[in-house]
Amino acid sequence: MYSNVITATLHGLEGLPVQVEVDLSAGLPAFLLVGLPDTSVREARDRIHRAIANCGFSFPQKKITVNLSPANQRKEGTHFDLPIALGVLAAGKVIPPDSLQGKAFLGELSLDGRIHPVRGALPLAAGLQNSGYRKLFLPKENCGETGLLQEMELYPAEHLSQVVDILRGETSAQRWQGDPSGTLAEDASLYPDFGEVRGQEGIKRALTVAAAGGHGVLLSGEPGAGKTMMARCLPGILPPMTPEEQLEITMIYSVAGELKGKEGAVRRRPFREPHHTIPVTALTGGGGKPKPGELSLAHGGILFLDELPEYDRRITEALREPLESKRMVLTRLAETVVYPADFLLVAACNPCPCGFLGSKERECTCSGAQIRRYRARLSGPVLDRIDIRLEVEPVPYRELAVRKPDQSKEGSTERCRTSSELREEVQRAAAVQEERYRNIGIRRNSQLDAKQLKTYCTPDRPGADLLEQAFQSLHLSARAYGKVLKVARTVADLNGKDTIGLAEVGEALRYRGAF
Repeated sequence: MYSNVITATLHGLEGLPVQVEVDLSAGLPAFLLVGLPDTSVREARDRIHRAIANCGFSFPQKKITVNLSPANQRKEGTHFDLPIALGVLAAGKVIPPDSLQGKAFLGELSLDGRIHPVRGALPLAAGLQNSGYRKLFLPKENCGETGLLQEMELYPAEHLSQVVDILRGETSAQRWQGDPSGTLAEDASLYPDFGEVRGQEGIKRALTVAAAGGHGVLLSGEPGAGKTMMARCLPGILPPMTPEEQLEITMIYSVAGELKGKEGAVRRRPFREPHHTIPVTALTGGGGKPKPGELSLAHGGILFLDELPEYDRRITEALREPLESKRMVLTRLAETVVYPADFLLVAACNPCPCGFLGSKERECTCSGAQIRRYRARLSGPVLDRIDIRLEVEPVPYRELAVRKPDQSKEGSTERCRTSSELREEVQRAAAVQEERYRNIGIRRNSQLDAKQLKTYCTPDRPGADLLEQAFQSLHLSARAYGKVLKVARTVADLNGKDTIGLAEVGEALRYRGAF
């Protein structure tokens, strides 16, 4: 007696179809699992046995052999419970084996037969969809995320008995109907408003450039200058996610087990703010079963590292590869997993351990050796990979006078610009970039490679002359040269210009100053 059930297993963010083959044969009662199952899959034997019995079905008193094919791919996860249980019931003729054809199944079983949500449901379902399967029975709580797959028919499963009744034809399957994506527009009320930040209009402009082009930022300044507050305002001006970005980000959070069941898909760009005591593995990802770390959880959003020099040197050095390649490669034993890690890095630091080096109001108490040790925590290669580096000056008292965002300070035409205004500028520039790069597979200026740089970021003659002078006088590296051009391209997009001119190059060069 033989049955065959379709499910899937995870390899990074990729779902791979798996055939659960169940065979009942004569012999002493036994339950054998083969096909490289991990501990969580091997433990399914006891859960399945009790779930079937507690649902009132007869558990076969025969030798049960379960093969998870392909046998050379490691299988892990509790989502194998439901397909294995159905395979056993089909082999025992409790349900018709033909009723399983053309369907796939995911779900963890409790001892009483209830079906619990599983981690990684979206990439598992995506792998099944890409392999041609269109009907999926899965836990009800996982329907919100998997509903992003337009071609997949989802059938919520809450209990083993319910699924058996459907497969027997005793009840009809109810297809899940819902709106998993919700609105993709950012809710600005969730973040602090730039209009509440007094002064610092030059820094706001630089952060607008960073948001529009996806450029990394380092803010250096004395305590209380507003670095952290402005970093936390930044998510409020980012362009909304595209459906493709939402799908990829939701997959990452699904694999990491960080999705909230009621919300389903991720609806806002991530903002990750790990503490400086975070272990390296928690930042990069990894473990015995490689999972996404903070670098991948920030994909498509912001990674904010406050007090950057306080992080372990291994942490800051771990930023090198993802800042260049926009991905995180994790190798464990014979397995290599790749997770996306295209994030907007925003880092903040003080100029010295006491924080007051260069202050006009307070004296620095650090020795020269202390300052050198503090700054040596950030290596040249890491700093070279950060597009925009800025000194944040303290806000003078006259700037702190309470006023509405649309009111100018006395004696000045300058006013506090709000997140709403800056967001409109960012969205216009982002739309220009998406149109420009629609045929080459990128969305932002920061993603340009060396070849594309020559095509899209050639300055006019005055701009090129200024850049040449700066290259010589500032001793820019080839990487820094490319960073300046990318930032200048974004400045031109914000200014509504097709050509990178003298003003755009000059502004980009001003953003290479801190630390």
